Amino acid sequence: MTTTSIKTRMGVREWTMLLTLSVLWGGSFFFVEVAITELPPFTTVTLRVALAAVALWIFVGLTGRPLPRGRNVWLAFLGMGVLNNAIPFSLITWGQTEIASGLASILNATTPLFTVFVAGYFLSDERASPSKLFGAVFGFAGCVLIIGPTAITQLGVGVLAQLAVLAAALSYAFAGVYGRRFQSMGVDPVVTAAGQTTSSALLLLPIAFIFEDPMALAMPSLETWVAIAGLAILSTAIAYVLYFRILASAGATNLLLVTFLIPVSAILLGVVILGEKLSLSHVTGLALIGVGLAVIDGRVIRRRETGDKG
Repeated sequence: MTTTSIKTRMGVREWTMLLTLSVLWGGSFFFVEVAITELPPFTTVTLRVALAAVALWIFVGLTGRPLPRGRNVWLAFLGMGVLNNAIPFSLITWGQTEIASGLASILNATTPLFTVFVAGYFLSDERASPSKLFGAVFGFAGCVLIIGPTAITQLGVGVLAQLAVLAAALSYAFAGVYGRRFQSMGVDPVVTAAGQTTSSALLLLPIAFIFEDPMALAMPSLETWVAIAGLAILSTAIAYVLYFRILASAGATNLLLVTFLIPVSAILLGVVILGEKLSLSHVTGLALIGVGLAVIDGRVIRRRETGDKG
């Protein structure tokens, strides 16, 4: 697989974008919980990607970004739309109709574990290493502590739904690797986000009509429409612009660390906005995630090795 080389160590810019992305994607679990009370899964996902695509193409037009040319680019958009939107969005949204969002978040946090192996196999500059696996395991353990170990007690209830969320995490891992090609193609991140959401919307629209007949559904409430708008604009359109910028500069393994940061963002927002208090398990979980991120980033290990040599 041919890709453009990236820097595997993230700087302040990449970490800032990753933290912002974690907040935007963390909100998606809440928005989905609200939306699926009145809308079925495929309809929810189709509205999400279709409205995001419209918003992104409007932005592309207003900013005068060049449109992609050539069949290969549009085929790549299609592949990315399948791996990064159609499959995982549908599986996670359906999964949340059967299991709680906390358990779904924990299962989704396996994405970096899958990515270590998938990226390590396909990408020469993101080879798997014991330190990356060690960091991924620590980060996952931190997510479990933050979301709450009691969520693990739900394992075994709704097994198919749990397997669906795990399959979504694996699909995200492959999408992170597949998406590296857009940098070498010279496609703008905003245009890439617009192309992939458009492709996934075209794929999901007939599926929604065949299995759910959206036109026969009752008109959703204002609360549901607000949740759909949040999903489309914040958790999809804006989020995927950041996604492709990080992917181009820091690689798939670093990018998908965002799933570790999602529960961190939720906890910190609760503390700052709602005045919630941190428990010992929260602090311990944050520490484990911090260790995991530092190990995968590799900066601390490299400094220690340099110091030992000196």
